[in-house]
Amino acid sequence: MSRPQLPEPPLTRIAAEPPLVDAETDLRPTPEVVAARRGLRSHPALLLLGIVLASVNMRASLAGVSPLLGEISDHYGLSATTGSLVTTIPLVFMGLASPLAPRLARRWGTEAVLLAALVLLCGGVLLRVAPPLAALFAGGALVGSGIALLNVLMPGLIKRDFPHRAAGMTALYTTAMIGGATLSAAAAVPLENALGGWRGSLASWSLPAAVAAAAWLPQALLARRGTRHGQAAAVPVRTATATGPQPGSKAGRGLARSPLAWQVTLFMGLQSLIAYVTIAWMPTILTDDGMSKGAAGLVFAFSTLVQMAGSFLVPLLAGRMRSQRLLAVAVAALMASGIAGLLVAPAGGAWLWAALIGVGQGGSVGLALTMMVLRTSDAHTSARLSGMAQTWGYLLAAAGPLVLGAVHQATGGWALPIGLMLAVCAALALLGLGAGRDRVIRP
Repeated sequence: MSRPQLPEPPLTRIAAEPPLVDAETDLRPTPEVVAARRGLRSHPALLLLGIVLASVNMRASLAGVSPLLGEISDHYGLSATTGSLVTTIPLVFMGLASPLAPRLARRWGTEAVLLAALVLLCGGVLLRVAPPLAALFAGGALVGSGIALLNVLMPGLIKRDFPHRAAGMTALYTTAMIGGATLSAAAAVPLENALGGWRGSLASWSLPAAVAAAAWLPQALLARRGTRHGQAAAVPVRTATATGPQPGSKAGRGLARSPLAWQVTLFMGLQSLIAYVTIAWMPTILTDDGMSKGAAGLVFAFSTLVQMAGSFLVPLLAGRMRSQRLLAVAVAALMASGIAGLLVAPAGGAWLWAALIGVGQGGSVGLALTMMVLRTSDAHTSARLSGMAQTWGYLLAAAGPLVLGAVHQATGGWALPIGLMLAVCAALALLGLGAGRDRVIRP
């Protein structure tokens, strides 16, 4: 006996669109939350503005420290090794806080956690300039925690809301992220002069974080309103459909047993290590070779600026290629060439070395983030891989500035630290040959 035809629910009108299953969980949002999010997607300018403003803050509060590290260390009387903690502590907490992002998003929703991350980042920036030395490090911990939440949730958000434009959106947000870092690095010394010292320069970056939080506020409120009306934000996905695995699946544990997942994770970690060693020590390498502090800050800002070319082009190329192995080797080779130049003639060829390092770094971070999307079959696995790669990747990266600072202090020069960085570039190329294969991690 045939079943009677029921009226079509309002939401099935748009069934041709990708289902908005929460990227960070194995849950399907309630119809109210789906309707709220579709309302946001019907105004893409607001969503794009939120993504761009959040991305601008993902490195700005870190890049602005490097040109001022000498003043900060002198103010507190810190050694090279202890001074490196100013950049190392945020990285440690970027790794430690990353596993919390999916749990918080499951409880409160992605939009609300992104808003909270920006508020946390703003508070950490302000705490970092309080008088006690402990506040400098505690503020860095808050800054790293806020950035971690943004880092982990952004790929899943893009996979969820822009499933057919993931590579382009990744290029957009990585370019905005590097643009914020460029502006921060270039403005650090002028802001120091204009605002009466390094504290004023660092504190100024609380304003962009506050503006980004304001842009996410209506999105968070709209999503939470849908949650209140529906009584629950999401319900379990009961069937094994294309939307993702069932609750309680072994996908998370299986990811840790996947060689491909670890190759992506270590690729993310090593490229981050190179990036944050450059952030921490590149201006110091140049000033130790006789360059003025202002000129070194401009060279560092230029290196960060040209990262935008790599971060924009490489994800677009990666999305059009079945294998990204050649791209991985190319970006590692560019960084190795620039780092080798710092060993031969740091100040003499500074602008050329900065260009090579910058394009390579921009390409490597864009490629790492793109591979989190391309190596996964659904938004759930993409979010899990993002969390895994950024947890272990940033913990690995945190060792870089500290170890190189200690080696520099022990040897009294930069030859051995730079040699170690060349070895890291070689390892990055080898990992890229594995992570760039045309393979997909199945949940």
